[in-house]
Amino acid sequence: MYTYLAMKRYIHRAIEKELLKAAEEFPVIVLTGPRQTGKSTVLQNIFPKHNYVTFDDPFTSKLANDDPRFFLSRAKKMIVDEIQYLPSLLPFIKMAVDSDRRNAGHFILTGSQYFTLMGGISESLAGRAALYELLPFSSEEMPHKPGEDGIRQSFSAMFHGFFPEIVVHGVDRNRFYASYLQTYLERDIRQITSVHDLKVFQNFLELLAARAGNILNIHELSKEAGVSFTSARRWISILESTRLIYLLRPFTKNITKRVIKSPKLYFTDTGLLAYLLRYPNPATMNAGPQAGAFFENLVLAEILKLKYNHNLNFEPYFYRDSNHNEIDFFLDYGVAIKMFEVKCTSSPSEKHLAALEKMVKEFRNSCGYLVSFAKERMPAAKSIELIPWNIIKDIAYSHRKRQEK
Repeated sequence: MYTYLAMKRYIHRAIEKELLKAAEEFPVIVLTGPRQTGKSTVLQNIFPKHNYVTFDDPFTSKLANDDPRFFLSRAKKMIVDEIQYLPSLLPFIKMAVDSDRRNAGHFILTGSQYFTLMGGISESLAGRAALYELLPFSSEEMPHKPGEDGIRQSFSAMFHGFFPEIVVHGVDRNRFYASYLQTYLERDIRQITSVHDLKVFQNFLELLAARAGNILNIHELSKEAGVSFTSARRWISILESTRLIYLLRPFTKNITKRVIKSPKLYFTDTGLLAYLLRYPNPATMNAGPQAGAFFENLVLAEILKLKYNHNLNFEPYFYRDSNHNEIDFFLDYGVAIKMFEVKCTSSPSEKHLAALEKMVKEFRNSCGYLVSFAKERMPAAKSIELIPWNIIKDIAYSHRKRQEK
């Protein structure tokens, strides 16, 4: 059974090394990501000498708004949490940085609204800021490595989710996600857009959860939710900007077509996905019709966390062509391609290798990996290996290691 530690100690995050390096080179560091992923906790632990302020506090926000120059001059090094609540401060941060360009790590900013924040950053701090994103815990960061005991333990991890409050502090997952959604709806959604009925939006979110791992059809979704196509598209953009969901684009050799074709939909945390779908326990998830989609979502989330935490230079896609050839995840490194086919089994068979065997022959400098609940890594065919899901880091990270040599 998967166990969670009721501890109050700090668990080191994989992204720390990248943040510390960036703070030696850039005057501004920007760390985004969903709510409650531990952004401010990480920053306060690795930058203990920085003055910490948060715009969650209305009094602090008012002080900064009334006299931004004085507010920013109070400390030589500053962590500014939830900067999206006061984007008007960004031009003043630019002026402060330009007046003292040798002050590396001068400002460290956090925000939970990716696209909204990035718009302000690109206008005010282009060339001055290093950008990072923090998602919930990856398998390498967990106090106990999930998946070592196979399917049962893996589904327990998926059911509970990977947010620090649950994994580290032992908070009840039902209470956590109920509170999380309420805070998200009341604060982020009401701030970003005028949603008149939050219950309609929550119903929309639940309908999205039922489509995790599938091609996103906004027309179909809007009809089922009883909202306009325009509203559905805007709400999806909001959910993506706050990183509750991730839209995985299809891989095509024609780069412009990647933006036009429909993406596949995933959630950045499987625990939230399970909560939205009202699964009562891990065993029900494992026995249910969406077990494969949950596992696929887990693998995609793991790939994204590795990319962001280690600043890996690849782009993830899915692959599907007119001849019905499909690959779940297609990691494009520019000069090489790594393909991942995900199977919800602990005993993969030869038939599961068919798609990989075909596609590694189609693409030069490519290799394939069949991801499952198997406990050992082993060769399966030419340029193809069987791997447990919780060692994806070894595969994704190996390309950088070769480049660094």
